[in-house]
Amino acid sequence: MSRAPLDKHPTREILRHWREAVPEDRLAHLVKDASRSFVRALQLRLVEHEVSPGHWQFLRILWEHDGLTQRELSEQAGVMEPTTFSALKGMEQAGYVERRQMPENRKNVYVFLTAKGRALKDKLVPLAEDVNRVAVAGIAPADIALVRRVLLELIENLAREEPEPGGRGPPGGARAAPRAGKARRARP
Repeated sequence: MSRAPLDKHPTREILRHWREAVPEDRLAHLVKDASRSFVRALQLRLVEHEVSPGHWQFLRILWEHDGLTQRELSEQAGVMEPTTFSALKGMEQAGYVERRQMPENRKNVYVFLTAKGRALKDKLVPLAEDVNRVAVAGIAPADIALVRRVLLELIENLAREEPEPGGRGPPGGARAAPRAGKARRARP
């Protein structure tokens, strides 16, 4: 039996998975799939401007903090330095960035937007805003605010589990206690 063409859409397949196959699967998987859906929706818009999602992530950072070192850019993007190096090579070839050393510090390579890279902001940011508008269509503002608060709490909880600089984490791997004074709601 052949599937209908609609079943071939990755985002619809993710939705079917969550509603029918494993509606109670781990929250981490749901967040990852939601993120993949956002990325896919943005990627479909970026393709007409010949910008990859990987380049998008670095452009976003550079629009806010131009002139970072490759290492700083890697850290802010949350990717390994070889990944950053490869992306920057492509971005340089596309004319979006230039890499250069500074006379006072020849060790580090700094990344700067070109005029072409800066100009992309006015074209691409509205595409990302459109993805967000589409994603929240029909959802009550209070529910959107709740999702934001919960996601930020999840990030905060997980951040408390991360090792401190120098490799020291919570004692004995114990879980960090919730913040004092913060009421915990029952999780669905």
